Amino acid sequence: MTAATPTHPRPETRLRVAVAGLGAIARTAHLPLLERRRELFEITALCDLSPGALAELGARYGVPPQHRHTSTEALLAQGGFDAVLLLTSGSHGPAAEAALRAGYAVLCEKPLAFTRAEAARIAEAERAQQRGPRLMVGYMKQYDPATRRLATLLAEAGGPSRIRSAEVCVLHPTGPDQLAFAQLPAPYDDLDAGALAALKAHDEALTNAALGSGATEAMRSLYHIVTGSISHDLSLLRTAVGAPESVEFAAMWGASAEGPGSVELSGALPGGARYAIRWHFLPGHAAYRETFAVHHEGGTLELAFPSPYLMNAPTVLTETSSGPGQGPHAERRAEYRSVIEAFEEELVAFHTMVTAGTPPRTGVDGATEDLITAQRAVAAYAACHQLPCDGEAASV
Repeated sequence: MTAATPTHPRPETRLRVAVAGLGAIARTAHLPLLERRRELFEITALCDLSPGALAELGARYGVPPQHRHTSTEALLAQGGFDAVLLLTSGSHGPAAEAALRAGYAVLCEKPLAFTRAEAARIAEAERAQQRGPRLMVGYMKQYDPATRRLATLLAEAGGPSRIRSAEVCVLHPTGPDQLAFAQLPAPYDDLDAGALAALKAHDEALTNAALGSGATEAMRSLYHIVTGSISHDLSLLRTAVGAPESVEFAAMWGASAEGPGSVELSGALPGGARYAIRWHFLPGHAAYRETFAVHHEGGTLELAFPSPYLMNAPTVLTETSSGPGQGPHAERRAEYRSVIEAFEEELVAFHTMVTAGTPPRTGVDGATEDLITAQRAVAAYAACHQLPCDGEAASV
């Protein structure tokens, strides 16, 4: 079936958007914010494996039954929108490529893809449109006002060349613990078993292509933690100094029936700086917390992020430096915070990308750099434990 030709808006007009994937992040962030910014967006189509979720949210957001779909193929074929938000789980590679080839702009949640081959096909599909940037990857923390302020202060301090190290710590409680405040309904149990099994099998095949069919469960878990969560921290590294040049050490420990445990990565950054990332899944921890610290020759810049599900909760940026005229041992600390929502800023930037051609902070190239880092992490872990590492990870 041939996809309908989208109608492309003029600058400063509303974008008609389709939302594919009606899970927690759609319910707590994207759908309410699209509704909040009605001067920029109109929700005209929905897609999810669950007919119950489609009926519930279709009624809530005024999307008629004929524009509710249980597959992205049906969604793209019918059309009736200018852009699509891909918020589904697993690899978004096939859907992103298909949407671009059908002429739609795409805002895609991470991970964009599981393999570099998928990313290359997406890049080719975007170039084929010959219309400038058409895909944004959903690293909302790059659009946080505190992150933008960090970049400004780092430039004033002399730029990335003055960085000595970047250090990340993520304390990650369970999803239900983070979402208890939202009072979300229980997940629907009406998913088509055959369709769900096919999607899982496809993602498994892509993971095999990335790591080799002999990859252990620990290697697979590491890969999906990096691509699905630590990728946010990689996006912050790219914002501050650039993508990691290497992964020299990768470790995992503490896995149990309750969760995947902890991950540690370290290596080199551009210009000779170093990075260290520690990510901990802590089922009993009181609250989500993520810190991103950059130590440079004149001081430290540290971001502290709350749970991403808390809309308009401030990210806190703390600047530590030596104050002018205060002597060599005097320390000045300044705190910056804003309640402007990063997800909302990301949506506004997506509108600007589509209507004015402004490049996104992360497109296919940045997402590919993050895939390379994830594959390097698995290769480093495999080498340390003398495990087989094949697929794309064997050649990074």
